[in-house]
Amino acid sequence: MITTNTAWEEAQNWEQWWHSNCINSLNEEIKQLVYADKMGLARTPDNKTPYRFDLQNKKILDIGGGAYSLLLKCANIGEGSTVVDPLMDRHPEWVRMRYKELGVEALAMTGEDVNFEGFDEVWIYNVLEHVYDPEKIAENARRAGKVVRVFEWIDTVQNIGHPQVLTEEKLNKWFGGEGKVEQLSSMGCFGKAWHGVFKGDSYASSSD
Repeated sequence: MITTNTAWEEAQNWEQWWHSNCINSLNEEIKQLVYADKMGLARTPDNKTPYRFDLQNKKILDIGGGAYSLLLKCANIGEGSTVVDPLMDRHPEWVRMRYKELGVEALAMTGEDVNFEGFDEVWIYNVLEHVYDPEKIAENARRAGKVVRVFEWIDTVQNIGHPQVLTEEKLNKWFGGEGKVEQLSSMGCFGKAWHGVFKGDSYASSSD
């Protein structure tokens, strides 16, 4: 487990190296389609693309969405939708311009510093292995939204880019429910995954 700020900075530097100039993102975005499916996001194809998600004006907070958030594949995005990522200001300017064009706010911020409320949904996918305090991020996500959708890899091997090792037991506790565990081996996704859809702290106010 990560225990120092220095180790966290090293993990962020590795992550920046991994994404580099953010240009050839196909592999990462193919994997995102798996994450989306496992988080219960149904595609709504149109005559332009099969890779489209209709959000029906829901306000979304994507924690750790990085340079190519799933929001970039969405239509009818609710006003105030936001993606936060600690590396956002290190990415090329065109990355932030895409979010601006979409009407999505892109903030250079850690998930541990998120102090928002009022979102219809919060998305977290392939993020918590990379952070300083995953339990704090889960707490912030539950406070921020009515519904929290999560996909994470579990029982992995710790390394410089993935300082946290997540388990089913920890994630169930942090998100207040039982996620589904399965072994994946397709579309670039190989390993043991945990995913689910959970009630946020303000779920009672939801019209869903």
